[in-house]
Amino acid sequence: MVRYLDEDAVRAVLEWDELIAAMEAAMRSFSAGEVQQPVRTVLTVEEGRRYLGVMPAVARDAMGAKLVSFYPVNAGGTLPTHMAIVVLFDPASGEPLAVMDGRLITEMRTAAVSAAVTARLAAPESRILALLGSGVQAGAHLEALRRVRTFDEIRVWSPTSAHAERFAAAHGATPTADAETAVRGADVVVTATSATEPVLRGAWLKPGAHVNAVGATRPDWRELDDDAMRNTLIADSREAALRESGDVIRSGAAIAAEAGELFAGKIRIAPSETTVFKSLGLAIEDLAAARLVYETTIRNSRT
Repeated sequence: MVRYLDEDAVRAVLEWDELIAAMEAAMRSFSAGEVQQPVRTVLTVEEGRRYLGVMPAVARDAMGAKLVSFYPVNAGGTLPTHMAIVVLFDPASGEPLAVMDGRLITEMRTAAVSAAVTARLAAPESRILALLGSGVQAGAHLEALRRVRTFDEIRVWSPTSAHAERFAAAHGATPTADAETAVRGADVVVTATSATEPVLRGAWLKPGAHVNAVGATRPDWRELDDDAMRNTLIADSREAALRESGDVIRSGAAIAAEAGELFAGKIRIAPSETTVFKSLGLAIEDLAAARLVYETTIRNSRT
């Protein structure tokens, strides 16, 4: 029987520590060539406002696809900007196992991948976190990054100051009047905005800072300027970054490694280096998270 798991069912079983570990394993497999996965197909429903993404993948222990709607037009309304469905198959038998809501999976796996990378690249003594953006991904990144670093100060900036103030009140953060104030002196920075032009300038980054850049997922959109992109750059996928990331394409930045290569120990990055992780999101991340949800659900049903 094919199970259907709604968002509440996913939320009930998806835990940060297990998810972060699963994302690291999935990224290692991806960079080792153990995953069949094309760069996502994105259909433009309305330029700049409505998109549909198709994301299939096959791995040793997970097979399936995610269908995701990316609707920036929904920002500020009652519906999320990202909504999705994940379909999970057994790769050994081809049997359909589950259909599950993918909105929360997308939210949490994105932040979990950033947390796994941050654990490798951010200085152990990192204490100041700057969040550019105050939406769903800012909240998820705050939760996930707290699993790998202890922050004494959390700053948040949003193009809409009321949004930053609301986020700050809910999460014990400090709202800032501008992005530069948030970033100056920060050890870890997250850019999670709907910006199409840079909101983060490299001149603001302290030496040795780490940036998780998760917005600007279109080839003509940017969150980071050229100076920021000249730092040591890690991507989730070279191929995807060179096709989908305006930050990478327009800056001409060289990709030092994929996250999976970092996790496998194939590259060493000195603690003094300023680093940028450009996250676009991969189908294997969604399927690894979905497999974790499915297996935990089955295990819980037997106890």
